[in-house]
Amino acid sequence: MIHRKTVMILTAVLLAVLGTWAMAADKTIDQTSVLSGRVVAQGLVTPGTVVSEGNILVNVQTIAGPMPTARATSDGVVREVLVKAGDTIHSGDVVARIEPAHK
Repeated sequence: MIHRKTVMILTAVLLAVLGTWAMAADKTIDQTSVLSGRVVAQGLVTPGTVVSEGNILVNVQTIAGPMPTARATSDGVVREVLVKAGDTIHSGDVVARIEPAHK
């Protein structure tokens, strides 16, 4: 009887820990493009970069030259960059994901 109770308690604790971990695992913020164009290497952020709100993440080539198309919307760490130099992107495309800094 005691063994059964211990197993049930350990199972409940394990499920609680896994649930908490799963909820915390996907806390990234999608960063979207505001312009359409061809991504240029100049200013293209890389995964692992620590950014502050407003930092340029991606530039695109325009008639007037390279222009910022995505800026960080929060302080944090870039976890994913979904575009590379030469890619054509459109306004609204997700170009990077940031894990927000814990304050």
